[in-house]
Amino acid sequence: MKLHALVEDLETGRAAVEGGATVVQLRVKDASTRALVELGRPLRELDAMFVVNDDVAAAIRLEADGVHLGRDDEGAERALEAGLRLGLSVWDVGQALAAERVGAAYVGAGPVWATPSKADADPPIGLDGLAGIADAVEIPVVAIGGIDATNAGACIAAGAAGVAVIRAARDARSLREAIDEALAAR
Repeated sequence: MKLHALVEDLETGRAAVEGGATVVQLRVKDASTRALVELGRPLRELDAMFVVNDDVAAAIRLEADGVHLGRDDEGAERALEAGLRLGLSVWDVGQALAAERVGAAYVGAGPVWATPSKADADPPIGLDGLAGIADAVEIPVVAIGGIDATNAGACIAAGAAGVAVIRAARDARSLREAIDEALAAR
């Protein structure tokens, strides 16, 4: 759970895993299930946990390890019935507690900082918001939103089990070093 690399293609996924990403999450907004399955097949073979973003049907067809759903996405119950590891996006403590109650294996908390990767993102929760979520739940919290090698350690220090990145996926080695250093300091 240390480093989630959200990717759209095999080349980025491969670079992220070589740099130390522990999770590769296929995230292609507005792609059909069929397109996700085609894109996901080679990613499934990488030496990392494989998660599909937003599409339970694609995750099932790909025999993915898990699926990550946003707050407005449906399919949590179906994902759990299929034996998928379920990740849910949260913005506050109430949502995190609700995610834990429905059976999420982890929550993606954020955005911690402003991010250009998601135009409709909520306002940043900051490190205090992240810490509040991490303190409230027993499941792992993965920080997302505006994270790179310069601030990943601060997310871990605030209680996150790991971080998720989109733009910084190709900088996995630096991110992993910052994460490992912060975990060792806990």
